[in-house]
Amino acid sequence: MTLRIVRSVAELRAALSPLRAGRIGFVPTMGALHEGHLSLLRAAGAENDTVVLSIFVNPTQFTQATDLEMYPRTEQDDVALAAGAGAHLVFAPSVDEMYPTGFATTVSVDAAITETLEGAVRGRAHFDGVATVVAKLLLAVLPDRAYFGAKDAQQVVVVRRMVADLGIPVEIIQRPTSREDDGLARSSRNTRLSPEEREIATAVPRALRAAQDAFATGIRDAAALTGAVHDALDVAGLTPEYIALVDPDSLEPVASVARPALLAVAVPVGSVRLIDNVFLTPGIDDRIPLGAIEVSHR
Repeated sequence: MTLRIVRSVAELRAALSPLRAGRIGFVPTMGALHEGHLSLLRAAGAENDTVVLSIFVNPTQFTQATDLEMYPRTEQDDVALAAGAGAHLVFAPSVDEMYPTGFATTVSVDAAITETLEGAVRGRAHFDGVATVVAKLLLAVLPDRAYFGAKDAQQVVVVRRMVADLGIPVEIIQRPTSREDDGLARSSRNTRLSPEEREIATAVPRALRAAQDAFATGIRDAAALTGAVHDALDVAGLTPEYIALVDPDSLEPVASVARPALLAVAVPVGSVRLIDNVFLTPGIDDRIPLGAIEVSHR
C-alpha cells in the first residue's frame, strides 16, 4: 500500500472506510520523528493490517508559548521516515481542522493522576490538552490499537483512564522506552541540547540506573531509591524538578516496592526539560543499558 497523506477528518475516514475489515493500528505523534516513534510504527505494523500515523503539534498541551514555537516541524522528513517504517496513512491536520471556530469542549481527567508529576510542574491545562487531542484523534481514526512509548508513562495512564471512562473502543499499547546507546531516552527535544549538554544529559539514565542497581541488591525503600537518583544527579551538577516513586496505575506515592512501581524523574538540562522513568518490579532485573560516555561535572 502506497503511503497517503490526508489533512481532514473527512478524508481520513474515507480513506480508512474500505480498510476496516482488517485491524488498524495508530501511532499519534507531534512529528519530529526519531527511532522511538519508528519503533512504535514497526510494532503497529507487526500487529495490524493498516498503520496510521498522526502528525500534529497540539497547541493546547503547551504551557509556554516559546516551547510551542521552538518545537521542530519536519513533516517532509517525517513522512519519508514513516513510509520506511511501514506506515500506510499519515493524518496531518491543521490547527483549524482540530480546533475549528467555536470549539468549546475540554476532556479533563481526575486531578489525582493529572495534577501530580508533570501536571504539578506544567499545570492541569497540559493534561487537559493531551486528553482532549488524543480523544479527538482516537475518534477520528477509530483504531483497534493505539501505541505509546513508556517514556511518557503518565500520559499513558491519563489516556487509559480517559479511554476506559469514555468507552472508546481501542486497546492502548505501551511500548518500552527507546534509548540511545548511552541510555538517554529518545526525545524530539534532545536536538535542542548543545554537545556539552547532551553529554551531561547522560546523567539522567545513569541516575535511574543507580536506583535500579540498588533495587537489584534488595533495597525497596522509596527514600533510599529516590536518594540514589538524587545523589547521581547531584554529582553531575543537575537539580531535578521531581523524583518520585509511584504506583504505575494510580500514580500514588509508594513508601516501599512490594509490587511493580514507577520511578519517574524530570530534570532541566540547559533550557531543555528531560523526563525519564523506569519500572521497578520485584523478581525482574531490567536495568538500563549504558554506554561508556563519561559525564562532565559542572
